[in-house]
Amino acid sequence: MQRLAMDLRMLSRELSLYLEHQIRVGFFGSGVGLSLILGFSVAYACYYLSSIAKKPQLVTGGESFNRFLQNHCPVVTETYYPTVWCWESRGQTLLRPFITSKPPVQYRKCVVFNNRGVAGENLLTPRTYCCANTEDLETVIHHVHSLYPSAPFLAAGVSMGGMLLLNYLGKIGPKTPLMAAATFSVGWNTFACSESLEKPLNWLLFNYYLTTCLQSSVNKHRHMFVKQIDMDHVMKAKSIREFDKRFTSVMFGYRTIDDYYTDASPNRRLNSVGIPVLCLNSVDDVFSPSHAIPIETAKQNPNVALVLTSYGGHIGFLEGIWPRQCTYMDRVFKQFVQAMVEHGDELSNM
Repeated sequence: MQRLAMDLRMLSRELSLYLEHQIRVGFFGSGVGLSLILGFSVAYACYYLSSIAKKPQLVTGGESFNRFLQNHCPVVTETYYPTVWCWESRGQTLLRPFITSKPPVQYRKCVVFNNRGVAGENLLTPRTYCCANTEDLETVIHHVHSLYPSAPFLAAGVSMGGMLLLNYLGKIGPKTPLMAAATFSVGWNTFACSESLEKPLNWLLFNYYLTTCLQSSVNKHRHMFVKQIDMDHVMKAKSIREFDKRFTSVMFGYRTIDDYYTDASPNRRLNSVGIPVLCLNSVDDVFSPSHAIPIETAKQNPNVALVLTSYGGHIGFLEGIWPRQCTYMDRVFKQFVQAMVEHGDELSNM
């Protein structure tokens, strides 16, 4: 028995050495494995460069704004190279918060507008916020302008914040004290956004989680709403649409959820925007389907520029091998703000 065990161990060892040698020499040493790897890499690189890495589509309603962006914000005309191992919409959307770093930023003059009930624990009035109601934003903008009337004044909005900003600009037109604005990953048509997010995979990855976040944000102020809203019914919502139907539309006095979603869609007011606005969207954004992006409306307003990338997801726009420091969205924001502050007067002279 001992001899048999020893023979088996020796046989196993020799077989392992033989297989190791064969794999090393036969697969890689013969060049077959290396050729397969190189072939796959070349094929993937060709596919990436021909189908993934593309210049964004720049849609403007006037030659002056188009020329201004090309001269002072060239990033909107450069090829966008999404992260080679993560360019799909949902992947970019999910990974960005975990991959990108959050370096300390020194601001000289910056105001962050937080919606009611979001930043702090205490809600002083029985009211939250929605995409269509711009009263609070308008109050903040005029207050800041009264404090610094001579300072260059710009605003930026991301996702729902961008929807709110565009609705404000569409309502007030050129009378705003803002000199320019930028939005990122805006949902242009609330009906289309809701429909896209209710598809099974999108509901599983995004919709249900966001619904629970909304429920949590209002439930901690439950005592403020119980006289107006059936909070038990709200807490049973399984989607953003159900939450908006049971809470948001009721809170702001809309007769139906359709009335609220119609009023909340920025595409309806884009033709009334009266200051330069740059809007960055990805056409693969599941939160803002490409068919709902108001390209034709943008072409009719000389103050509007749409920058549409083929990939980027929702607030993703990751680029580079390991996108830790900066995204394409960050670069667009930086160049546009700098261009408006330093050269904004050129637009009025064009």
